[in-house]
Amino acid sequence: MPASLDPVQLGTYFDLIEVTSLLRHAVEQQLKEAGDLSYVQFQLLARLGDSPTGSHRMTDLADGVVYSRSGLTYQAGLLEKAGLVERSPSPDDERSVTVTITDAGRALLAKVLPGHVEVVSGLLFEPLSRSDVETLAALLAPVRDHMRSSPPRSAAPRRRKTGA
Repeated sequence: MPASLDPVQLGTYFDLIEVTSLLRHAVEQQLKEAGDLSYVQFQLLARLGDSPTGSHRMTDLADGVVYSRSGLTYQAGLLEKAGLVERSPSPDDERSVTVTITDAGRALLAKVLPGHVEVVSGLLFEPLSRSDVETLAALLAPVRDHMRSSPPRSAAPRRRKTGA
């Protein structure tokens, strides 16, 4: 492992962080204005909406959105109070919880999605050619896969608390 980053690596890192921060800020603003949703809440609804069954186990959702189990439980609770999702024991494992998008959740997702696509298209893809987008995808995929090669914290086995 190098002791430091060379100037190109450092500049690339800072550019990536700035681009993702600017994009996330714009997306968060749009989601708040269009549907009173946080970014994580939108991710949850979008993943559930894309699922053929409209459902996922909480652990799988936490891994997919790279969010803590407790944080996800809180966000799912807010969505459930708003009538956008329902939580129930998993049919496969009663220790697990399954989250299912409701019709109201699908309707809200349909309402915020066009603006979301507009923000992402305008900020991220508009200045790039199709070839640039394909190159960017080809560059990011192995980095994502490398980062995902060790399980996210939400997938790590829980430590049992021992009484002293």
